[in-house]
Amino acid sequence: MPKTLYATLKALPGQRETLRGLLTALAKDVRAEPGCERFKVYTLASDPDLFHVEETYRDDAAFAAHMATEHGKVFNQTITPLVEGGGSEVVFLDEVV
Repeated sequence: MPKTLYATLKALPGQRETLRGLLTALAKDVRAEPGCERFKVYTLASDPDLFHVEETYRDDAAFAAHMATEHGKVFNQTITPLVEGGGSEVVFLDEVV
């Protein structure tokens, strides 16, 4: 069963472009992971400092492999001083239909 989630990140003042660049680089790495089925990054039209990331992995094992990647660990450490709360807020989704 696929593992789907979304994450939100709010850039601190003056950090939007840095965060955008980091997310762009991360997207390239994550999309290359064998278990990644979807990795899309958006900003809100009403708040360009708020980033929304949609992710789907083949299954729990693919998500676990994603969480163990070096690029993911480096990204999470790097964003600590760049985003509100020091990291992303993650919501896991269950498919209905």
